[in-house]
Amino acid sequence: MEQRGILRTLGWALLGFTAAFAGAVHAAANVQSLRGSVQVGTQRVNLNDRITTGAAITTAPGAQAVLRFDDGQVVVLNENTSFRITDFRYRKEEPRNDRAIFDLLRGALRIISGAVASRSQASFQLRIPQATIGIRGTDFMVAIVNPAFISVGTGAVGATNAGGTAVFGAGSFGSVASSGALAVGIPASAVPPAASAAFSSMSSVAGVVAGGMAPGAASSTLAGATMTPAMAAGVGAAVAVGIAAAAGENVTTTHHAPTP
Repeated sequence: MEQRGILRTLGWALLGFTAAFAGAVHAAANVQSLRGSVQVGTQRVNLNDRITTGAAITTAPGAQAVLRFDDGQVVVLNENTSFRITDFRYRKEEPRNDRAIFDLLRGALRIISGAVASRSQASFQLRIPQATIGIRGTDFMVAIVNPAFISVGTGAVGATNAGGTAVFGAGSFGSVASSGALAVGIPASAVPPAASAAFSSMSSVAGVVAGGMAPGAASSTLAGATMTPAMAAGVGAAVAVGIAAAAGENVTTTHHAPTP
């Protein structure tokens, strides 16, 4: 009987350890700020909820959410957006296993990269219907309004598809018409109103700065938020710098040769 009790105790301990380990591996992000109706599947999302890898997140009209990932990465989801955390893995002691793969199916988002992208740029991918986007220590935004539009605040992003790879540096805007067309640089004046409105909305989210979430912003909501001049200077960089960029500036392209 004593031996059976010891085995039972060990079994429960192992089960608890396994659950804790699984949680550490599959946990991904906390909901830092929230406005309006946001759902994971059919479940409504609340402030400070834990979002796990594999989750599909949707925002309703007028809604917006800020997710802070375990590696410090921040993702702002604009209204009418569908976003999936396809494969996120981060353990501080195991950089070789880092992974940050996301799918933006519709809508718009802003991403401020964290430790995963800093430790290995190849570990990060944002997949949209028109291209796969890689980053180089970056704060950038994407809006899918058919075609897709890109705005880069800091760092650089590369948009790759069957047409080749286009790299957009800080202050530039880009457009990707389809999965077979090379992304191209465009002036701010060529960004359509729907994409421009999304970029403006996401760049003015209170508490989000180039380094992630501002101190003390973890429990703030988006509704009625105000910004200090210092915060505005940081979060507005993606738009303020981009407006001054001319078409094609800070953009390099690599064409894929057609298949014989």
